[in-house]
Amino acid sequence: MFGLLRIRWAIAPKIAPRPIINCNRCGTLKAYQCSGKYRVNANGKRIDAWLIYRCIDCDNSWNLGILERCNRRDIEPALLAALESNDPALARRHAFDVVALRSRIGRVEEFPDVAIRKEALDDRQEKTTALEIQLELEMPTSLRLDRLLAAELGISRSRLQAWEDRRLLVVAPDGTKALRRPVREGTAIRIDLAGESDRDAIVSAAGG
Repeated sequence: MFGLLRIRWAIAPKIAPRPIINCNRCGTLKAYQCSGKYRVNANGKRIDAWLIYRCIDCDNSWNLGILERCNRRDIEPALLAALESNDPALARRHAFDVVALRSRIGRVEEFPDVAIRKEALDDRQEKTTALEIQLELEMPTSLRLDRLLAAELGISRSRLQAWEDRRLLVVAPDGTKALRRPVREGTAIRIDLAGESDRDAIVSAAGG
């Protein structure tokens, strides 16, 4: 494509998934949020570790199992030290692991809120007529691709769909119906803007 500008969007979800649990204090189902704290218990050479969640209303606790009856010698010293010190990066990684949460709790509340860091990978040409937006995800998110693009580019979702129908917008590797699916790591979106009167505004919004 003539005048192609490649831009990377590094996407990080803002709000961790919250398990929906029957709170024995509130007496009903409640959302629990990650406290960012671990509980580590040593029984001889065996180690158990949990990530602590708390009810959003009454602060009642629920623990997500991280290690269960693991021999101390089988645990990386750095991992054990991170658990014992409540390492924020490790807690964030566990808190955003929605697969692990769902394996323990059937119902999980997810949030589409994200922070995006945009970086142009090429020098912007005088006449940029096409974009390639490459997506990098720190963690999975439930945010749909069409909602992400519409919000960040300042256009409507119906316009995105029209572009896709006319093959002016192509998503790889997901292909058809990708716009209506959650954002995925490694996705690349190519948009032909040659015929768009507001292409400069769209390029600027994209991060170019």
